[in-house]
Amino acid sequence: MLSVHWFLPTGGDSRDVVADGVDSHRREPDLAYLAQVARAADRLGFEGALTPCGTACEDAWIATASLVPLTERLKLLVAFRPGLLSPTLAAQMASTYQRMSGGRLLLNIVIGAEDAESARFGPSVDKATRYARAAEFLEVMRGAWSGEPFDFQGRFYEVTAATTRARPDPPPPVYFGGASSEAEDVAARWSDVYLAWGEPPSMVGERVERMRAKAAAHGRELRYGIRFHAICRPTADEAWAAAGRLLQGMTPAAIASAQADFATTASVGQRRMAELHRDVDPTDIRSLEIHPNVWAGVGLVRGGAGTTLVGSHVEVADRVEEYAAVGFDELILSGYPHLEEAYWCGEGLLPELRRRGLVAELPAGGGDAAFSTFR
Repeated sequence: MLSVHWFLPTGGDSRDVVADGVDSHRREPDLAYLAQVARAADRLGFEGALTPCGTACEDAWIATASLVPLTERLKLLVAFRPGLLSPTLAAQMASTYQRMSGGRLLLNIVIGAEDAESARFGPSVDKATRYARAAEFLEVMRGAWSGEPFDFQGRFYEVTAATTRARPDPPPPVYFGGASSEAEDVAARWSDVYLAWGEPPSMVGERVERMRAKAAAHGRELRYGIRFHAICRPTADEAWAAAGRLLQGMTPAAIASAQADFATTASVGQRRMAELHRDVDPTDIRSLEIHPNVWAGVGLVRGGAGTTLVGSHVEVADRVEEYAAVGFDELILSGYPHLEEAYWCGEGLLPELRRRGLVAELPAGGGDAAFSTFR
């Protein structure tokens, strides 16, 4: 079965990708709003919700922990940088979180590629070092979850009898993304789910095959996840009209500024995202359609995931089915604004995927309920 997740906008939300217009209606990422998004995702049947990390966001551990008692089934995919705390402490935090949440923690390891962002946290180290350090971190963290005292001596970490109060049950699945060879090597050895940004199937499919071979070399099998924004509507015309409104909110100055940033990125994945719209007319909405129903418009101004599934509920389900055939087991979606788009996807796309047998049925009690017309 395909696992479909939503996104928690802990950096703020808006009706536009760049929230500087008079009609953007910025929404602060306070507990009241994040609870609305999380409860919607929970009620609609999304399996989990990804929370980003970085100084522009609220802390992912604390923000998601505050939502645990406000939701019932929703899993929380917590993004964090592994070099900023000890692996044994991370193991303890995750183990406690898993027990207190009833097994609803997922972990997204974020290495970070930009030196400026890395320097904010310190100590600033090069990309190769960050990946080498992350590999040791994950080995120690998993060792501390083993239920037996774990000893380790490496280049970055030295621990004796690392453990936690109790073994987490189940151990939180580890999600890991990255398009560089260093990222792939660490993910193949230590992750449970390898994440990719939403490229066309011909591009991202070969990465799945390569990662399968790399994981097999370690005697392992991975799940594969892909990250998209989504604009789902009853009809294609409605969906593309909504995409057009997003494009209208991206000023030439905002596009130019973002493209200048992307031109200097150290991230292989970000460079691949930028290449998807390098030779297109940014004012022509359909020129940004790089594969049927895959639109690169968001990536004109947004770093990270820059592609969007756009179309009718049936068309977007077709694309999801296509990516599932390529090998993807998990789908992480988001939209602007995240509350409303959760309902569009949750009430239109998810039922279509259930009809096709791609997504599990809602638990008992999640179906149709009585509705009054006051007659």
